[in-house]
Formats: sequence, C-alpha cells, structure tokens
Amino acid sequence: MARILLAAFVALLLVVGPCHARPEPEHAAKSAAKGKTTVVDGITAIYNFGDSLSDTGNLIREGAGGMLQYTTAPPYGSAIGGATGRCSDGYLMIDFLAKDLGLPLLNPYLDKGADFTHGVNFAVAGATALDAAALARRGVSVPHTNSSLAVQLQQFKDFMNANTRSPQETREKLARSLVMVGEIGGNDYNYAFSANRPAGDGERNLYNFGRMAAGVVEATALVPDVVRSVTSAARELLDMGATRVVIPGNFPLGCVPSYMSAVDEKDAAAYDGNGCLAALNLFAQMHNVLLQQGIRELRLSYPGATIAYADYFYAYVRMLRDAGETGFDEGALTRACCGAGAGAYNFDMDRMCGAPGTSVCARPDERISWDGVHLTQRAYRVMTDLLYHEGFASPAPVEFPRA
Repeated sequence: MARILLAAFVALLLVVGPCHARPEPEHAAKSAAKGKTTVVDGITAIYNFGDSLSDTGNLIREGAGGMLQYTTAPPYGSAIGGATGRCSDGYLMIDFLAKDLGLPLLNPYLDKGADFTHGVNFAVAGATALDAAALARRGVSVPHTNSSLAVQLQQFKDFMNANTRSPQETREKLARSLVMVGEIGGNDYNYAFSANRPAGDGERNLYNFGRMAAGVVEATALVPDVVRSVTSAARELLDMGATRVVIPGNFPLGCVPSYMSAVDEKDAAAYDGNGCLAALNLFAQMHNVLLQQGIRELRLSYPGATIAYADYFYAYVRMLRDAGETGFDEGALTRACCGAGAGAYNFDMDRMCGAPGTSVCARPDERISWDGVHLTQRAYRVMTDLLYHEGFASPAPVEFPRA
C-alpha cells in the first residue's frame, strides 16, 4: 500500500511541477560587545526571518507548547551550556554565519532588553509562511505560534520605524545589512502532512492510505501560495532598501528521520542512492523549483541587488555523501541522536527529544540529526560552510576574505 501511495505521489508531482575542533560563536559576541567588531564585506547587521531552523529564542518567550515545549529545556542546548530556545544541541546556521561575519549572535526580537545594534532575529519555531487564517481555510491548523512570515515582516517594519528617522535612513541601514528570508514554509507542509498522519498504530489499511493521500494533496496544493508568500516578503524588503537578500530552499524531506519514520517504507525501490525517500524529495524539489523561478523574477525587478538562493537541498545531500570525510557516523545518517523508539530512525512523534522516556546518543557531533526534525550543532556548522564558503548559496551574498 505504501508503495502505491509513493507511486501516486510521484505521479502527482510530475503533473503539478517539474523537478530538475567545535567552533565557538560566543567569541564573536564577546568581541563585538567590546567594540571590536570586524566588518566583513561591508555587512554590519543581519535581519533574519524564519522558523525553528533559525529561531534563537523567540518561541521560548512566546511560550512553547505541544511537542515544542521540550525544546526549551535540556538536553536542548547541551553543547552550549543550556537551553536557549534553539532547536538543537547547540548553535544554528544563523549563529555560525554571524560568527563568520564577525558579528554578535543575533538576539531574538522578543528579548526586549537585548542589543539590536547588529541586527534582529524575527524567526519563531513552528512559524509558517502563510498566516493561520489562510491555512485554516484549507483545513490546516497551526498548533504552535501565530508568528507567520507576515507577522515577522510587520515586526521588522515596526522595529525600523522605531529605530530610524526616515525611510532613507532605513535604506542606508539595509544597504549595510544581510537579510535572510527563511528557510520558512516547511511547517506549512508539516502541518498538512501531520493532520493526515496514519491513525492507530499506523497499520497499512485503506483508511490510512486515504489519510496519507489527503496529506499529499493538501501539502502539494499549498506550494504555490507558500512560495508566493516568501517572494512577496522579499519584494517588500527589497522595496525598503535591502541590497543583499538570501532566500533558502527546502531540505530534502525524504532524508529527514521524522518523515522517513512516518512513511516507514520497506521497499528498497522507494529510496534513492543516498538512502532517502525519493518521492518526498521530489516534493521538496517542487517547492525549490518554484521558489527559484520566483527568485529569478525578483532579480529581473531588482538588478542592483544580490538575491541569493541558498540551496539547502543539495548542501544537505553533499553533507550526506561526504559524511565519512567530515566525521559523521555513516551508519546513523538518518537516525536521530535524541529521541525514542529505537528502530532505524530513533524517532517517535509522541515522544520527542526531551520527553520522558527519551535519551541522547553518546556523541552528538557524529550525528546529522539531533531530534529527528532538526540538525545537530555540528551538522549546522557543516551546512554553513557549504552554503556560504563553498558556493551552495548563489550568487555569493558575502565575499569572505580568502584564507
């Protein structure tokens, strides 16, 4: 039955669209606080929008509930001395990017006592590209936060209005800034799939087949609107004066333990050469192809700006392929470090990392997946290097000095 579903999924996608030694970021924060910030390529600030891949503490201040409640306490943050609201054992890509730029770690917008001299992080774990009302009209509920991309964009506008004296001053500030529009949109799809997850023990029957098929249809129908939301937000930021914008694509969902566990496909033919579910990766690629088309249209409208596509999909695939060379355990590439349920993925949606009955692997630095959904600090460091130092974000949004 699962094989039939995956085949139908691929057919649907083809109809809808074509596919083509640990670093220490806190050092940058300390040096910047002492006035020793070294400007890299003229960038003096970062403004970030997104979800749990880049939230540095907004949801924890909103009040996390549901499965995300566990991200606010150990073992989250275990590599950096305690939980901060980051969905990992340590730092995220946005932290490493700030460190590489010689800037302090990006403070969350909801930390009202924070220093925002060098930028603001508006990302919120669980956030969606579409607002809750738009998703509700499609039968998709948002369980964790109402801080959609539109809400984050309005917060940015409010912040700029309060901290600059004119639109011209805003333009001047943005001309010296790096603006990160996502990754966001993954949760829109997650919630659509989750609402139709198999019932009971996931037994393979006609009822569950229908539920999974409904999830596929609902998620696929969301893609054009999700992409439009992201590119529209980028357009507003460019109109306000942004000159360097990074828009990331989606991860290869078929390589993510939470998705692989949910499908639990036994047929080897459903997997690609990297051991990932091919049909789910085609879905992620559909999003990415449409997003890249939107980015090309933005480049035509704003020829003076650098609008980079950050290829999270192929950077992740490269990380998988080079896992042995970069110190990851090649026998556990799709196995969560922190979780429960044992099996191939160590993932149980009802017992997320941090919940009673879960445990943490002995060497997180050797794992790519932290909790089945998010990556480890080590994996985020590797992804940052691939994106911003090895060309997986193109055109390069930052010209780093050559070593």
